[in-house]
Amino acid sequence: MNRTGIMYMEIGCFVCCLCGWILNCSTLATEYWNFSEIGDAVLTTVNYFSNLWMDCVSDTTGVSDCKYYPSMMALPVFLHVCRALAIVSVILGFWGAVLALIGMKCTKIGGSELANARVTFAAALTYMASGFSGMILYSWWGQRTRAQYVDPNYKPQKFEIGAAVFIGWGGSSLIIAGSAVMCYFSGKEGLRSSSSKRQQSTESYMTAQSRGSYVTARTRRTYMMPISKPTTVIMAPVSQLGRESKGNRTQRTHRAHTIRTTGASVRLNLDSYV
Repeated sequence: MNRTGIMYMEIGCFVCCLCGWILNCSTLATEYWNFSEIGDAVLTTVNYFSNLWMDCVSDTTGVSDCKYYPSMMALPVFLHVCRALAIVSVILGFWGAVLALIGMKCTKIGGSELANARVTFAAALTYMASGFSGMILYSWWGQRTRAQYVDPNYKPQKFEIGAAVFIGWGGSSLIIAGSAVMCYFSGKEGLRSSSSKRQQSTESYMTAQSRGSYVTARTRRTYMMPISKPTTVIMAPVSQLGRESKGNRTQRTHRAHTIRTTGASVRLNLDSYV
């Protein structure tokens, strides 16, 4: 896929994740997480509904009264965990949006193409964590409500699943779907570029190392000087040296000097020059 196609894909995934995050945020302010109706006649019907923060009651006249939970420490562990998951989902969705705006190709804020791909990949992972947190929250709430409703031994008032849970399921599904597609394309671009760059640097290092070894061996083989051996010179007797002419002595001295500079091991006998 070309750069333009990836850019439009990132925009679509970002819009999908952003819409899902807005839906999840809207459920926190909605009272209808579960509800119950009591009454046989229309005029005497009373509605009970509640969410993570309060319990509410309303009658047929449209008057409703809500009451926050009186003590936070007296709440069950289930409600504490649901609140924590809701807050984590909202916070992760916010930071996922920030990272996506920085790393997308259409914004041109992150820098190079590789850096943008990696930032977008981090945004996709953050969005995915937000979606799974919301999905766990709404699924756990719905499963608990359903289990209490179908349990014949449950004596307190039974509730049904409210509209907020269904909205949360839809929002979490949008976040997970959008982040999965974004994670695939951005990870394919960012991680592949990193692995190819690492492989190229490794091959360059191995090539340079092999070239260095070849040059070193070749240099040693070409420019290594042979080890000179000592030269043994047998001098003639002094009496015979006096008979030699000046020209002959100059010639022998020049020959001895030439043999000595070549570094060869030659045994000279000067008696033959007498």
